Amino acid sequence: MPGPLDPVHRAVAAAREVTDHPVLAAVARVGLVAYGVVHLLIGWLTWRVSRGAGGTDADQTGALETVAGTPGGSVLLWAIALGLLALALWQAGEVLLWWHGLLDAEHRVRTAVVCAKCLAKAAVYAVLGVTALLFGVGAEYEADERLRELTGETLEVPGGAVAVAAAATGVLAVGAYSAWRGATGGFMRDIDLPAAPDRWEPLIEVVGRIGYVAKGVAFGVVGVLLWRAATTADVSTATGLDGAVTAIGRTGAGPALLTVVAVGFAAFGVYALARARYPDRDPSS
Repeated sequence: MPGPLDPVHRAVAAAREVTDHPVLAAVARVGLVAYGVVHLLIGWLTWRVSRGAGGTDADQTGALETVAGTPGGSVLLWAIALGLLALALWQAGEVLLWWHGLLDAEHRVRTAVVCAKCLAKAAVYAVLGVTALLFGVGAEYEADERLRELTGETLEVPGGAVAVAAAATGVLAVGAYSAWRGATGGFMRDIDLPAAPDRWEPLIEVVGRIGYVAKGVAFGVVGVLLWRAATTADVSTATGLDGAVTAIGRTGAGPALLTVVAVGFAAFGVYALARARYPDRDPSS
């Protein structure tokens, strides 16, 4: 006799056929390559800022603007967008392997955490993919400017400061988690180690550690700036990655620190390219 969850199981099985399809997996690897290239460009833009280059946005939008300015940039942006959106769907599909754990009281919390991590990764890829799509159709988009507008709008409503402070706490948590993954090497679970040559594993681990710690520091600075906006109602401090790079550059050791951050983002880009070559979407780390 069919059980009450049989329709759910059938729906999940059908969805898995889509998210596990070889074509989607192949396009998702293009997305991973694009993700790596974007971080390499962010590293290069950050290095330019460290050398005093003006008018440079050292963030995702700056990287996409750089792509848009190359020959065939529009086509490349569409390829990046398609790859990243496919990557988001492919990564989100991992939830379909874990969802049944939510029905088990003993494993419910652990499963919820794993699913949340997987969906968070998918959301990051999707946002970057949509941003690339906007650039591909010629729309103007500035991440920092949009963040300031959103922060200002939030601060104007009752309880808005609390909401912005909560968002700042979340960003700080993401930064801490990223740095923790770098320190512990947990990111290596995203690499299909049996497929990767043994001689490359130490290099992948080194660049991954450097990259994740650098991203953790950058997210931490963004979180601090957002927290300052919540406590002072000064939306000018609410800024994204480019603002964090600017804030680091204004410190006494700004150029040196920015050089380190630039190397870190470039290292993460190399790690992402290695993951594109040997992908494993296991979210259990």
